[in-house]
Amino acid sequence: MSTAVETAPGPVTFTIGAVKELLKLKDQQELGDDFGLRVGVEGGGCSGMTYVLGFDQKKDGDQEYIIDGIKVYMHKAHGLYLVGMQIDFQDGLNARGFTFNNPNAASTCGCGTSFAV
Repeated sequence: MSTAVETAPGPVTFTIGAVKELLKLKDQQELGDDFGLRVGVEGGGCSGMTYVLGFDQKKDGDQEYIIDGIKVYMHKAHGLYLVGMQIDFQDGLNARGFTFNNPNAASTCGCGTSFAV
């Protein structure tokens, strides 16, 4: 398993709100330094693919990035679907949670977590 960390800009970006919420969640879960944020996709959902976002340990095939001070793990194959995506956190009266602004999505579902390419 490679231990190289990408220093170039990562495939995804976070808003300030997302960074604050992610750091708060990691602190609340009392996760060690071997955990990073897994960003990825999996089959399913209304439109064919859903986003994966959660803390996990590094696995074979993962690339590691440091984005806004957050260690991010992403499987190499998922970059094709996620490059250029912005992750935000909404904390308003109408919506609360992470949102995904993915320029690669040909269509999205009303749930906001499912997309097609």
